[in-house]
Amino acid sequence: MTHDGKFHADDILACAILQLILEKRGESYQVIRTRDPKIIASGDYVFDVGGEYDKERNRFDHHQVGGAGKYNSDIPYAAVGLVWKRYGEELCGASAIAGRIEEKLVMPIDADDNGINLCEFKSDIAPYRLQEFFYAFRPTWQEGLVEKNYNERFLQCVVFAKELFQREIIIARSFEESKALFEKDYNRAIDKRIIELSAEYTWEGLAPEYKDTLFVIYPRLGCFRVGAVSVKRFSFQNRKDLPASWAGLRGVDLQAVTGVSDAIFCHNGRFLAVAKSIEGARALAKLALQN
Repeated sequence: MTHDGKFHADDILACAILQLILEKRGESYQVIRTRDPKIIASGDYVFDVGGEYDKERNRFDHHQVGGAGKYNSDIPYAAVGLVWKRYGEELCGASAIAGRIEEKLVMPIDADDNGINLCEFKSDIAPYRLQEFFYAFRPTWQEGLVEKNYNERFLQCVVFAKELFQREIIIARSFEESKALFEKDYNRAIDKRIIELSAEYTWEGLAPEYKDTLFVIYPRLGCFRVGAVSVKRFSFQNRKDLPASWAGLRGVDLQAVTGVSDAIFCHNGRFLAVAKSIEGARALAKLALQN
């Protein structure tokens, strides 16, 4: 049970979590959107409405005086965060997986719902956020602002949100496995500035934690790539760029500059170079260290 009228990302995602939990348990459910206190009182699960937070009674609102608490990061909880705190680990099957999704997906939605900016905009152009995706499904005034339209669109968004959570759980599990693999590959490397991956796994969010690593060599689509490590997570700044003379070159042009016979491509952003062989990628990485 949640409020009627305009929907937001936090109530959509909260509803998706509860549906996934109930489906996992083999339980049936009906979604009711209302602000009628008598109907709300009869709900088995109530979120983003009702003015009460009591996890034991499955009441997950944050609009009451004093709110419903905060994360350690000082971000106040919204409905999705409260539901995730109660059921995230059960849905994921592991606290580490639930924690990654909380940080990546749940906390940013809670921050936005509580009017907290997590990013500083450098221009009048802003990122297209998950919230805007869901708001695009709200009926406009020309389409008729009737409850039926809102309810149908809300449930449509919940379907998307359920698939999103299912994908993020898969991605988070993969990331946790990648952490262990990267640790092994790092320990195996003689020169910690260049790490060769033993398999094609996610590394971009891991390598910045290893302060001496500058480049990562990894297989992709039958070739081998040299990736520059960023200075920190969510940054496009590299610890060391690939050489400026390589930027944008392909094939024979890149081969002529580098002397690497199977070099294929270097991105203009100087964060990626590609060779056909592992030997070629190693040669490119070693050259990049010297420039």
